[in-house]
Amino acid sequence: MKLHEALQERTLIGDGAMGTLLYSYGIDLCFEELNLSHSKEVLNVHKAYVHAGADVIQTNTYGANYVKLARYGLEDQVKEINTAAIKLAKEAAQNQSYVVGTVGGIRGIQKQTTPLEEVKRSFREQLYCMLFEEVDGILFETYFDLEELLTVVEIAKKETNLPIIAQVSMHEPGVLQDGTPLTEALELIEELGADVVGVNCRLGPYHMIQALEEVPLPKKAVLSAYPNASLPDYEDGRLVYPTDPTYFQKSAIQLYEQGARLIGGCCGTTPDHIQAIAESVKGRAPITSKTIPVREQPAAIEVTEKERKPHLHELAHQGRSIIVELDPPKRLKTDRFFQGAKALKDAGVDSVTLADNSLASPRISNTAMATLIHKKYDINPLVHISCRDRNLIGLQSHLMGLHTLGIHEVLAVTGDPTKIGDFPGATSVYDLSSFDLIHYIKQLNKGISFSGKPLGEKTSFSVAAAFNPNVRNLNRAVGRLEKKIKYGADYFISQPVYSEEQILEVYEATKHIESPIYIGVMPLTSSRNAEFLHNEVPGITLSSEIRDRMDLYRDDPALSKDEGIAIAKSLIDAALDLFNGIYLITPFLRYEMTVELTNYIQEKTKERQERKVSNGIHII
Repeated sequence: MKLHEALQERTLIGDGAMGTLLYSYGIDLCFEELNLSHSKEVLNVHKAYVHAGADVIQTNTYGANYVKLARYGLEDQVKEINTAAIKLAKEAAQNQSYVVGTVGGIRGIQKQTTPLEEVKRSFREQLYCMLFEEVDGILFETYFDLEELLTVVEIAKKETNLPIIAQVSMHEPGVLQDGTPLTEALELIEELGADVVGVNCRLGPYHMIQALEEVPLPKKAVLSAYPNASLPDYEDGRLVYPTDPTYFQKSAIQLYEQGARLIGGCCGTTPDHIQAIAESVKGRAPITSKTIPVREQPAAIEVTEKERKPHLHELAHQGRSIIVELDPPKRLKTDRFFQGAKALKDAGVDSVTLADNSLASPRISNTAMATLIHKKYDINPLVHISCRDRNLIGLQSHLMGLHTLGIHEVLAVTGDPTKIGDFPGATSVYDLSSFDLIHYIKQLNKGISFSGKPLGEKTSFSVAAAFNPNVRNLNRAVGRLEKKIKYGADYFISQPVYSEEQILEVYEATKHIESPIYIGVMPLTSSRNAEFLHNEVPGITLSSEIRDRMDLYRDDPALSKDEGIAIAKSLIDAALDLFNGIYLITPFLRYEMTVELTNYIQEKTKERQERKVSNGIHII
């Protein structure tokens, strides 16, 4: 009897975890490579599950694709590893169990790390290995990214008539990480032709049962469930799953009652867990009807448009906008910082921006300083958020805190690596890149957490992204802008530029982009400052002419400052007719310089407006 026919007639038992058992034996390598180097151990795990009562066993190929094997330098052994895995599973099955080829998800929380085209290429290579070895079906498991799962299911349906088992994974019961309800996700997968749709991994039996209670029986496909043994514990440097198999036995009955026809286990499960499942539900006639409980629906998230100043991207669309960077101090003396913030507010800037430990050097928390200037001076702060210093938990918590504080302007940056800063031995986190962070901030704006769970309220962040025009290939840099727009960026802030010709080049290269760009201008303070920026700071390039101009006054601080202001004004003149947004960067808390430049921008803007009106009257 074929697998598809068996699923129509009775409840089947899947196997449990492969990696958990191998890990418990003290093997902590690439588990898929063990098909070649430790084939006996892999074979014994399969045999243990067959002996425990598994009707369906899966090949040890969860990560046996080009992308994941490349992490171990094994990308050229995709065929050998998959072929060996299938042969071992078939040897263990001995025609007592069905063998399904397992294909694990590649994408996690970082969608942009692996482009969809690479997912497709990698999947096809693995799929063809499985089809050549004639598995009984294909099992897609642990897919957090719905787009990825829909893509591979669609490809598989075109390549084979074998049964397709497609399982999503949830961070939170009943919802995927992008906020898609589980029911909706399973319906989309079924529409593409999957024969079995279900859930696996991440959640234990309790939450998986809770999630399936809201899922109706599929119209054509059947349901599957592969819960984890429990939440893992951490003992003596190792992860352990303490769940009692008898609890799994009771849980299996409840999964069956929710309509699951294929029930197995994921992380932490052992042959004892599978035997417990088999003893409780193996061979039972499938559930053919199910009542979905009527629950009180949570109130829809309402967007109450609180009084707020226009977002910076809105201001730049409407007309001239000036933002000024004033970095938090490296020391605890804060008087000059607050004097500068007040002076900039009085000068009429639209926002004071605060970097997040730029150049990987610790400063007073930019959130703390932003909160204080927001309350003291009614300044609209733009807070930079670096992916370097916070993991996913910290990033979401930080953003929720900003929203609660009434701060809604953020700049998402990847962050300078720690090795260039004051603590080169510190760890760089980088759970997300700036692209991913932009995407997830926009998800918060929909009222959905990073894990897909409703927040109960929508945030209202305006998201800026960084733009570095000081590169050899400007078109490539513009391509990154376009990609960031796709991820949700509202506007851009550029690194400082020091050439009028470069400002024109940037305009010509970006004039097709509708999102506003705040062009960066940072006044020079001395010749030494100019040489340091040009030679040692990544992303900043000065022309020989400007460095020579500053060198003329290297022995006179006052004249050096005046020359730095003069150079900045000439750059501003070049930018005013091309960009609505001007981004001034305050050097060394010398806010008098950026106050003077702010006044200059406003004067020149007024002159231009008056000239336009005058020209208009003359034309009439």
